[in-house]
Amino acid sequence: MNKINHEDFRVSQPIELSKISTTYDLGEGDKKVEKELEEVREKLGEFQDTIYAHDKYAVLICLQGMDTAGKDSLIREVFKDFNSRGIVVHSFKVPTELELGHDYLWRHYIALPQRGKFSVFNRTHYENVLVTRVHPQYVMSEKLPEIDSVEDINDAFWGKRFEQIRNFEKHIAENGTLIYKFYLHLSKDEQKNRLLRRLEKKEKNWKFSSGDLKERKLWDKYQYCYQEAINKTSFPHAPWYVIPADNKPVARYLVAKTLYDTLIKYKDIKEPELDEETKSNIEMYKKQLENE
Repeated sequence: MNKINHEDFRVSQPIELSKISTTYDLGEGDKKVEKELEEVREKLGEFQDTIYAHDKYAVLICLQGMDTAGKDSLIREVFKDFNSRGIVVHSFKVPTELELGHDYLWRHYIALPQRGKFSVFNRTHYENVLVTRVHPQYVMSEKLPEIDSVEDINDAFWGKRFEQIRNFEKHIAENGTLIYKFYLHLSKDEQKNRLLRRLEKKEKNWKFSSGDLKERKLWDKYQYCYQEAINKTSFPHAPWYVIPADNKPVARYLVAKTLYDTLIKYKDIKEPELDEETKSNIEMYKKQLENE
């Protein structure tokens, strides 16, 4: 398998999504890629045990992408070997009445991982500069001061919202949350194929919504908004990774490998040592148990 460098996917300077490929050749077929994924996710599961015992960092994984990009199946396959106590997945949908009674970051803040644990945001706080930017009328339900009509939602409004998101991520990063943001970069042709499969396969019909086709017509606008969001919010403490997503096994492997290769660089994350008294009495404790 071709060796990958996670830096190839990290956004460290302004990008143009239209110039980034939605495919990536690992030099192997899907079966081999899936086998490699099994090995990496097992290592990730072991690392999760270590970070749980270390209990000083939390890990937040943000997944964004167009409809059918493969977020749900990626979560299932990449985190399969995690202890269920150590990871929580949050799928953010249309805000509830309770959530709309707070600021737009509130529901994301209360879902953040506690120390020693992972959280996966399936769709994230970035929906507030993506879907609401494509459909600014949605912002009206937030009942914001000084926003009396859609016309009030201007460039200054979005600039302020980007600043709020940057501050939010900077704050949680400075307090021990390791942030990874993945954009699953899907081509429009591949989305078409996946939507057709949802219609053609009876067991997949439940996934289809006519709304998917309405949103598909806004493809170019979504691409612009994604590009803006990524360029304005990718920093060393909260980097974006653009992952080619036309091939699901490849996308899953790239995400898992990126996570593992970057997490193991934190050399301070290790299981705590026993206190001196316990270490000096290990043999005595063993004899006590053996002589029961």
